[in-house]
Amino acid sequence: MSTVPLSASEAVKLNKDLREAEVPADLNIPDNYVDYTLKNTKPLPPVTWNNWWKELNYLSLAILTITPSIALYGAFTTKLRWETAVFAVIYYFITGWGITAGYHRLWAHRSYNASKPLQYFLAIAGAGAVEGSIKWWSRGHRAHHRYTDTDLDPYNAHRGLLWSHIGWMIVKPRRKPGVADVSDLSKNEVVRWQHRWYVWLILLMGLGVPTAIPGLLWGDWRGGYIYAGAARLLFVHHSTFCVNSLAHWLGDAPFDDKHTPRDHVITAVVTLGEGYHNFHHQFPTDFRNAIRWYQYDPTKWFITVCSWMGLASHLKTFPDNEVKKGQLTMQLQRLRETQEGILWPQENNNLPIISWKSFQEQSQKRPLILVAGFIHDVSTFIDEHPGGRHLLVKNIGKDASTAFFGGVYDHSNAAHNLLSMMRVGVLHGGAPHGLDDKAVPPSQRLRVARHNELSSPYSSTAMSDGEGMLG
Repeated sequence: MSTVPLSASEAVKLNKDLREAEVPADLNIPDNYVDYTLKNTKPLPPVTWNNWWKELNYLSLAILTITPSIALYGAFTTKLRWETAVFAVIYYFITGWGITAGYHRLWAHRSYNASKPLQYFLAIAGAGAVEGSIKWWSRGHRAHHRYTDTDLDPYNAHRGLLWSHIGWMIVKPRRKPGVADVSDLSKNEVVRWQHRWYVWLILLMGLGVPTAIPGLLWGDWRGGYIYAGAARLLFVHHSTFCVNSLAHWLGDAPFDDKHTPRDHVITAVVTLGEGYHNFHHQFPTDFRNAIRWYQYDPTKWFITVCSWMGLASHLKTFPDNEVKKGQLTMQLQRLRETQEGILWPQENNNLPIISWKSFQEQSQKRPLILVAGFIHDVSTFIDEHPGGRHLLVKNIGKDASTAFFGGVYDHSNAAHNLLSMMRVGVLHGGAPHGLDDKAVPPSQRLRVARHNELSSPYSSTAMSDGEGMLG
């Protein structure tokens, strides 16, 4: 194999590029980089009716308008043959996987290792999606993850669904995306190869191959160009764009709601499995987006099959224990929100302390019953008691603890909770030791407490955790 010697200037430039590639772009950024950048760099002026035509990215605009125009016109003027339809769907998955399994999970997130043949396949397939080179795409995506929902996020979801879907490509960005290191990609020979030949690759894989295969195999040149070329490209584009838009808008947040990413099966279906986006933003180096076997994630299945074939290895997954922590955190948060919408009995410290004599005297004027050391006013419930009012009336002015806790009837959790809402005082001297636990209503025994509330009498961990650890 012969080689062409480099000129002196080319050698100098190559050495400079290699040195720069070895220095991470974010090596020396300050700790307050985001705030500092937003405060000290001016964004471009807003887009107005007077300047909008100057602010358009005409290359992106052309690709994103001409392609659907060709597909739409062709759909009305070109017969769709079943062979072409099948091939278009297959080619949609191939080029889509070039983005999801290649650009996204392999190169942007390094969630697994790929052999050279698989890397070249994904690089070529990804070029067929016509979404930029691996290096350019991954640089923007890493910035998106690092600066999610800020003005340094190139597809900031807070700027609206349309902006995050397609606007950020059509309109010149108001700010330069936040710094993100791609020095690892600069050293990758497959990435460098694709970046160098990218224009030729998109012509070949974007329109050449999808036109030629139907044309050569079953004579459908026009159908291949329209359906496997333009229409397929339209679907691949908007499938990927939905990861930036729909995945930050539709669904729920089972792992963390600090940012906009959401999980939804619809988004997963239209994005080749990238729709479990809340999980992905929490655990970005996991090669999966969907962690359940029944969740739709063909990209995960593709990578798994490649690993069985020896083409992929070191598939990264986050420890299941850490995944469960994220889920539990959100479950507790939702429980906390429900809890804060519920009325609770007064705290013990806010109740008056009443002597036995005073309890007896006040019971002559209103129906007061003692249970577990608490004095309860049952006037609003005396006629609603399921066992009949006589069972309450006969215990007015008395200690009904034994009867309440199973002597007559072992009351339900609902009865305990309801009774606690009728507390009006605490008997001087408190409850007998054996009733201490029963004095806490069942609804409060597992009450969700924030860390700064752990000393509250309502926290189930207030005593055990603190005293157990600290003695």
